[in-house]
This record gives sequence, C-alpha cells and structure tokens, in this order.
Amino acid sequence: MIRQPFDRNKHVYHNEAFVELVKDAVRFFNGTPVHELPPPEKFLGTGVYALYYTGDNPLYTRYKELNRLSYDFPIYVGKAVPGGWRQSRISDSESTQSNELYRRLSEHSRSISAGDGLNLSDFSCRFVIFEREGSDMIGSIEAALIKLNRPLWNSCVDGFGNHDPGSGRYEQARSDWDVIHTGRVWADRLNGTPNSKNDVVANIANHLKNLKK
Repeated sequence: MIRQPFDRNKHVYHNEAFVELVKDAVRFFNGTPVHELPPPEKFLGTGVYALYYTGDNPLYTRYKELNRLSYDFPIYVGKAVPGGWRQSRISDSESTQSNELYRRLSEHSRSISAGDGLNLSDFSCRFVIFEREGSDMIGSIEAALIKLNRPLWNSCVDGFGNHDPGSGRYEQARSDWDVIHTGRVWADRLNGTPNSKNDVVANIANHLKNLKK
C-alpha cells in the first residue's frame, strides 16, 4: 500500500449536527428542576449533574449573588457513570439499573457536611439522566458544561470529587478543597505538602471576580 503525503486537514473531524446535539442537551440540562442536595427520593440512572451554592460563606458570596433569581452558575459539575463504563463493559440494562447518579450526589452531600465552613442546606442540584445509547454522551455534556460555566470547584479549587486513596497511599498532599474545608477524615491523613490556604483563597477571589451574568 502506498502511503500518502501528510495532510493535517484529512485528519480533522467536524460535525455540525453533533455540535447542535450538545447544545440541545445543555439547554435541556439548564431547564431541569432544581432539588435539594441530595435529592429527596432515591432513583436509578447515570448522567451529568451540577451543584449550586447560595449560602453566606464569605469565600462564595459571589455565587449567592449570581444565583439569587435563578440557578445559572454551578459551583461544581460532575458525571456519574455505571461500573465498567470506561472499559465499555456495560449493557443497556446495567446503565438504566445503576443508582450511580444518586449515589454520587449523596457522596458529595457527605463531603459538604464534613467540610468546615459549609452547610448542606445551602446547596442545590440539578441533573440529567442519560439512558441506553444516550449514555455515550455523558462525558461530552459534562465537558461542555464545565467549559461553559467554569465552575469554581472544577476550574480553580481541585479535590472536591476526590476519594480516600486508601491505606499505604497517604503520602500525597491534601487538595486545595481540603485545605480550605478541613474535615474529611481520610484527607486529614494525607501527609504531603499542600498549597497554602492564603494562595488558595487568592485564587478563588481572582476566579470569581471574572464571573458575570
């Protein structure tokens, strides 16, 4: 087989229909009901979610102002996928019967309840459930929402979605989130050198001053 000369343009894929599909999914997401965190009823499904803050913590009062009339500015966006998703080892029934989305929201509720300076009642959530072939969109819609909204706990303060690394792996440093919101028991076991609280707070202030309606 004769190899062709390199032409970058022959490797670039673009599909306007896919772009419009992502925009449509984002519009649907922004129109879904907002619930307390965690939602009042357990449910099955996987998908994409956002958390909104409207409390009085001085670090985050900008979010209270921005979300005063409607929930437009999430502080965190995440996804919940069924087990085996990354290895493509899931069936349609496993996707629809998973409770991973509710479980993930409940897990975040526990982190917030443990975190110093945070009240769970100041947080709300919205989410979209993707089923069957729609589950292939989960990663794309999460990425689109993060790019569009630049949520603080995704873009500036890392670590909110972290898990206990497990015994024997506590040499790493506490995340920025755990520096300013101490209280997660497993995070207190980490013995690496974290960023200073002053630096984290300064980064938060710089990030939030650029968020505008």
